Amino acid sequence: MSIRQLRKTHVGQVGVRTPLIDGVEKVTGRAKYTADLPATGALAGRILRSPHPHARIVSIDTSAAAALEGVVAVCTGDDCKVPFGVLPIAENEYPLAREKVRYRGDPVAAVAAVDEATAARALKLIRVEYEKLPAYFTAQKAMAPGATTIHAEKPNNVLREVHAEFGDSEAGFKAADLVREKTYSFAEVNHAHLEPNATLAEYDPERGHLTINTTTQVPYYVQLKVAQCLEIEEADIRVVKPFVGGGFGARTECLHFEIIAALLARKAGATVRLLQTREETFLAHRGRPDTTVTVKLGMTREGKLTACHLQATQAGGAYASYGIITILYTGALLHGIYEIPAIKHDGWRVYTNTPPCGAQRGHGTVDARAAFEALMNDMAAELGLDAFEVRRVNLLPSIPYTTAYAQRVMSYGLPECLDKVMKASRWAERRGKMPKGRGLGLACSHFVSGTTTPKHWTGEPHAAVNLRLDFDGGLTVLTGAADIGQGSNTMAAQMVAEVLGVNWKRIRVISADSALTPKDNGSYSSRVTFMVGNAAIDAANQLKTMLVEAAARKLDAKPEDIEVDGEIYRVVGQDPGLPFHEVVKAALVDTGPITVKGTFTSPTEFMGDKKVRGSAIGATMGFCYAAQVVECSIDEVTGKVTAHKVWAAVDVGRALNPLSVEGQIQGGIWMGMGQAMSEETRFDDGRMMHGNLLDYRVPTMIESPDIEVFIVESIDPNGPFGAKEASEGMLAGFLPAVMDAVHEAAGIRPDALPLTPERITEMLDIRDGVQ
Repeated sequence: MSIRQLRKTHVGQVGVRTPLIDGVEKVTGRAKYTADLPATGALAGRILRSPHPHARIVSIDTSAAAALEGVVAVCTGDDCKVPFGVLPIAENEYPLAREKVRYRGDPVAAVAAVDEATAARALKLIRVEYEKLPAYFTAQKAMAPGATTIHAEKPNNVLREVHAEFGDSEAGFKAADLVREKTYSFAEVNHAHLEPNATLAEYDPERGHLTINTTTQVPYYVQLKVAQCLEIEEADIRVVKPFVGGGFGARTECLHFEIIAALLARKAGATVRLLQTREETFLAHRGRPDTTVTVKLGMTREGKLTACHLQATQAGGAYASYGIITILYTGALLHGIYEIPAIKHDGWRVYTNTPPCGAQRGHGTVDARAAFEALMNDMAAELGLDAFEVRRVNLLPSIPYTTAYAQRVMSYGLPECLDKVMKASRWAERRGKMPKGRGLGLACSHFVSGTTTPKHWTGEPHAAVNLRLDFDGGLTVLTGAADIGQGSNTMAAQMVAEVLGVNWKRIRVISADSALTPKDNGSYSSRVTFMVGNAAIDAANQLKTMLVEAAARKLDAKPEDIEVDGEIYRVVGQDPGLPFHEVVKAALVDTGPITVKGTFTSPTEFMGDKKVRGSAIGATMGFCYAAQVVECSIDEVTGKVTAHKVWAAVDVGRALNPLSVEGQIQGGIWMGMGQAMSEETRFDDGRMMHGNLLDYRVPTMIESPDIEVFIVESIDPNGPFGAKEASEGMLAGFLPAVMDAVHEAAGIRPDALPLTPERITEMLDIRDGVQ
């Protein structure tokens, strides 16, 4: 049967709107998050943090704290001599600072006590002597000649410098009828996930075993880094991910509080609960860095792009985190959405004395895409061309398509995405005819369906799923993938239900418990649906083969003569056949419960090309594509920008669960709206000024526009039942679309985000010649 003809009848099957498998627990309050877990007698952990943005640690005296009644353990940098980091080539962060602190809030010491009050008193008794050093809060100042080094191995404070060119950009600009260059500024933003950071670490001193429940997207990396920092065997650590209240990239690496909780638990020989405040959660950060993008485009009078040169400078914070990858992504996804003959990319990732940045939804690509699309709109207007037509003339010419960056594009629904939002927004009738103060804007965007190059090369599959069939006919999916609200548990169950044709209620999912589930690299780069989905299909197909063979034995027939109709196995053309439970009994004879393992490994041709430097970043098996139109208004008295309506069409390959896909698309657009309209981190001499969800302006329901979603199904040949990612590719498009809408509404071209009333008012004053 063609996957385009899959039946859409039963909940749990592919293409059917299916409630999330764990939805009932969440909406009834039965879901247990890390802070909810019972732990009788658990000690309270607290962290002492640096009051200085950059300083040498001269001495630390913890004797008074250790002597306080009720204090069980005190840790400093002396308790952990091994640095950590998500990338093996950039491990320069210690869970507790050694020798230097590099941002206000850098952890210096930690205590475990019988209760929170005692732990708080103990922190006040710790005496730390510092020698202040010059601090830098912008990339430009950190890179300036003579600046004090933040990390000794990087004397110019540049973590990573990138220079690449594909094609002849100089010739491309000479061939253009119009060349324009513009610089855009994007404020640093944070994920603002609802659940604050928390870890429950239980140490068994008799066995030397450590059990960690924590708020993470990557249980495997937590296990790896805790073992590394505590210098113990990975087999001695069990990591469990309970329910998690969002991540969006903030939790795609092991973070300092997780290792600190483990250090305290081991030193105390007990269980330690380390709950972080909202302010501390902001300090752990890993958000999208403050970024300056200068983009230069060449365009013919017909709107065809001839060349692109993009320069990006990121203020990455105090430690490496994902920075080496993030700066590469500013150039990697200039490819794969349009046909551009020549692309030049220069990038600088810079250390600053602020909380470390990392991966955030749309990792590394959002600001670069926003700048590119914004200038593309400017140039289209200057040439008198329609924004849609300029996109269409630059579409990829044929599929499959291989980019100059060695990315293989196997499915491409962007043309249909453009058609859908143009029609739905009535662009042709309304653009250029909007009332004063109101406007429409367009932009396109894309993102990878999982990076095909793992951060830790082990030779293992990209994903593994175990599927267990027991005597009662129940099916248990065991996956190491972390469901952080995106619905990956539901997706894995759907893959099994679709292949086996069984009742949805038969399936339960156990995920992200290193003692029970197979290792998975984690939930990042939108990899889980593509990779874990394919692994689940592989496991289900193996089990189905075994069940068909068992039915054939029972019916005295050949396996190839058995047909499966839901939960009935019969010889073709005969009736009534065997019900599922009878087939299960037959399959378990002489074997007992059956467990099969499904795996998925990306073919090497999708892992970049060794001849193309840096092409491992941005390598993927499929791209999600999106087009969106935003309608907004501007109050020229207050400077307030209001988004009223968004039309978004997204090529997701195939919508495995349209209910979940729509929610992910809406969430991605909403997150893009936050960055475009209101969100930004703020510091005063390195002191965080946004440490709560009032000062950090996340949009509320009041600011949220109506979002009309159109799902485009291009059926990717490698995706699970044709599916690709569905939660990141649309985010970047909101930024330049609303910037374009602002121009129609008020005649101003924004070049800095977010579009706060202050920034808008300043631009309006410049427009009107106000001194």
